[in-house]
Amino acid sequence: MKRVRVSLSCLTIILMMTFLAGCGTVTERWAYNHEPEKEILALSDNGKAVYKEQKYTYTKDDEYIHLKSSSGEDLDLRYVVDKDELIVYEASTYTLSGEGSDDNEVVGNWVQDNGWVFVFTPEGVFGEDNVFSGHYSVNEDEHSIKLMYEEPLQDAILYYQRTGDELTIEYPWRLVHVQKGE
Repeated sequence: MKRVRVSLSCLTIILMMTFLAGCGTVTERWAYNHEPEKEILALSDNGKAVYKEQKYTYTKDDEYIHLKSSSGEDLDLRYVVDKDELIVYEASTYTLSGEGSDDNEVVGNWVQDNGWVFVFTPEGVFGEDNVFSGHYSVNEDEHSIKLMYEEPLQDAILYYQRTGDELTIEYPWRLVHVQKGE
């Protein structure tokens, strides 16, 4: 009888430790800087993540947060740490509307189904969503575009990949630590 109790006690302890090991502590909780109370990204110390309310496992290196869903979908988020903020680059694909430039250039009128627009002219002028404008420069080696806004907005670096009439842009979004409501 004593042997059964010892075995059950050991089994109970093993099960509790297994359960607790699976419940990782959220070590990083991030929100868009314009919505600091709404969590957009949570990273746990056990390799689990939640991004835009979807669950993933993750690994992280110096340049990317690699997310993997239970269905096998992979999502790589380029990121940069900037003081107490995290800049993540979210990818969106735009389609060329009308005539554009050569296959490897960004010049053209680029649109998304949701109405978002980027216009890049041969003269180095850009328009974003028919709201923001300024000048741009392209670094072909890094596949990046530097936007220099006319408005009092901070310059931004985008990353791009062009395939035929599609332009995938990784746009920078500033994240801050989640703030609790008052």
